Amino acid sequence: MPGGDARPVSGQRMAEDADEARLRPQRLTDFVGQARLRENLAVFIAAARERGESLDHTFFSGPPGLGKTTLAAIIANEMGVELTSTAAPALEKTGDLVAILTNLGRHNVFFIDEIHRLRPPVEELLYTAMEDYEIDVVIGQGPAARTLKIPLPPFTLVGATTKTGLVSGPLYSRFGITSRLDFYDADEIGTIIHRTAEILQVKLDRGAAEQLAGCSRGTPRVANRLVRRMRDFGQVWADGGVSPDIVTRGLAALDVDQQGLDKVDREILETIITKYQGGPVGSETLAISISEAVDTLEDVYEPFLIQRGFLKRTARGRMVTELAYQHLGMKPRAGGEEDGGQQVLF
Repeated sequence: MPGGDARPVSGQRMAEDADEARLRPQRLTDFVGQARLRENLAVFIAAARERGESLDHTFFSGPPGLGKTTLAAIIANEMGVELTSTAAPALEKTGDLVAILTNLGRHNVFFIDEIHRLRPPVEELLYTAMEDYEIDVVIGQGPAARTLKIPLPPFTLVGATTKTGLVSGPLYSRFGITSRLDFYDADEIGTIIHRTAEILQVKLDRGAAEQLAGCSRGTPRVANRLVRRMRDFGQVWADGGVSPDIVTRGLAALDVDQQGLDKVDREILETIITKYQGGPVGSETLAISISEAVDTLEDVYEPFLIQRGFLKRTARGRMVTELAYQHLGMKPRAGGEEDGGQQVLF
């Protein structure tokens, strides 16, 4: 989904997130959540530093907004090296990758976001760079062409993706450290919200922080965005502070409910209920019904709805749960059928 997505509860980056950098933790000790990942990463970094080696190539996966980019920067900071970042679609030609790799310093961190979108020729060039710290460059054309091996300094490749299934096996197998980031719980998000409010110098009531934590979709990027929006509402509607009343009014203005669902989320659930009797309905049919791309439906909307228990996937398609009916204040149709072990609400 493009970075210009205007949903306040989207985990995707937005143009307005330019000041996000100062909200990001710089060290592992400041990073909130993902406890097992954080503990393991601290051990791997400490061991690599003691041996005077670069950290093994690292792969992060998970929904957008959970901290993959932040962790790449933290790795560089903890290792005391420079970070070079790019996105896979920006590497259109092998020459683009060669230019970056040949300019990396010893033990530097090279971060590629959405690594599943690498073009095949670029990905294949990356194989030898990751394993042998050298790349093969073809000089000349036709019969006069020859291959030149260019040595590279040891470096750490950090790859991030929201679609692990689209990462090729040969590429995935070359990462020595693989971790998945999960949604954060309410306490972790609450800690992040208080930290963000302190950095932005926003007076945030405890009750207001709890409200925001409950509707931040378990995503730090969403939590930070909502704090900034509440800061705006508090500045205009009150004395600059953010109270529970400001949060309630602000969320209503943004069309976000107390569970973190926005207008599009509710439209998905309501469409399945009103047009397809609660499901099952195929993803393509559902995407057409709400005028969205299938990839957007599956990658942006569904993960949170499923994680919160409002939606489930079955062999026959998407179905809403009883919790979705309750949340929307709607009643399921009388009766029920078993469908492959799944309760169908007809």
